[in-house]
Amino acid sequence: MQYGAGKSAICFLLSICLGVSARAQHLAVCEGKAQGTYYIIKYLHTDTASLQPRIDSIFNVIDRSLSLYRRGSLINRFNAGMQIQMDAHMQAVVTRALQVSKATGGAFDITVKPLVDAWGFGVSRPAWEGVPPADTLQQRLQRTGYRYLQIKGSRLQKRRPGVEIDCNGIAQGYTVDVLARFLEQQGIDNYLVDVGGELRARGHNDRRRTWSVGIERPAADRADNPVQAVLPLQNRAIATSGNYRRFFDQGGTRFAHTIDPHSGQALHSNIISVTVMARDCITADGFDNALILMGVDKALAFIQAHPQYGLEAYFIYKDGQGKIRERYTEGFKQLLAVSF
Repeated sequence: MQYGAGKSAICFLLSICLGVSARAQHLAVCEGKAQGTYYIIKYLHTDTASLQPRIDSIFNVIDRSLSLYRRGSLINRFNAGMQIQMDAHMQAVVTRALQVSKATGGAFDITVKPLVDAWGFGVSRPAWEGVPPADTLQQRLQRTGYRYLQIKGSRLQKRRPGVEIDCNGIAQGYTVDVLARFLEQQGIDNYLVDVGGELRARGHNDRRRTWSVGIERPAADRADNPVQAVLPLQNRAIATSGNYRRFFDQGGTRFAHTIDPHSGQALHSNIISVTVMARDCITADGFDNALILMGVDKALAFIQAHPQYGLEAYFIYKDGQGKIRERYTEGFKQLLAVSF
């Protein structure tokens, strides 16, 4: 499953200490491979029994629902037909995806799968290499649009044949939230969940300090050597989208894996990345692609005009002279200024 392959430049920076707290809480670490990427989960708990098997089981259940790479998954069955009875995972993800689509005017849209495949970033590989033929994009745009999806109860239906969905742009954030809720159900109040660079944290680490994550930040004099800014993450989630991992170059243009649902074009803007913070990870993950497609000015205006989503964002981009610049919301600026 490739929810977040190449999607994030985030890495977390933690000091690991094997001491115990007054309540004999031990630092536990679960890690492995899932959803086409890595995961690392750190938490404090009095029970020394590993949660690894149950965590792996959660990944497996979500894959059976939402993985395009898993034969017989619910999402693949829906793409091959006209409707599907959703499970709780698929219903939660599709419902939130449609909410984000409506809020962003379709800048985020899970029906982009035919376009993603056409650009060579999906499960199905096209017969051509590089930029797809213009007529192919036009044909696939005819079956792209979140309004072609309809939810009736727990059933997902298509309003047009040939519509296919790809939830990779939001399902990884949802998985982070599911894992966070699982830890809380075990009585764990202090944790950091990282799935491919999409993160959510609560409480404090084993040194009784706020969990810290590192984000790549351009150095003032070295565009090719980003430095890391340490960011506190407490009871919040963070996700990143950018054009620095999954891309190809053709004709002097870099085409990244983020696809514009309106034009069918792969991202080739001046934005290098956007890092989004929200109350939960499905929200941060759902909005990051939409914000990068909007462009810096419109994205910052959108966040200011929609405080109900609780978004903060940090953009890295190139100006007209090719110099790397940064812009961020006021809330993100305050967090960047925190010294650890």
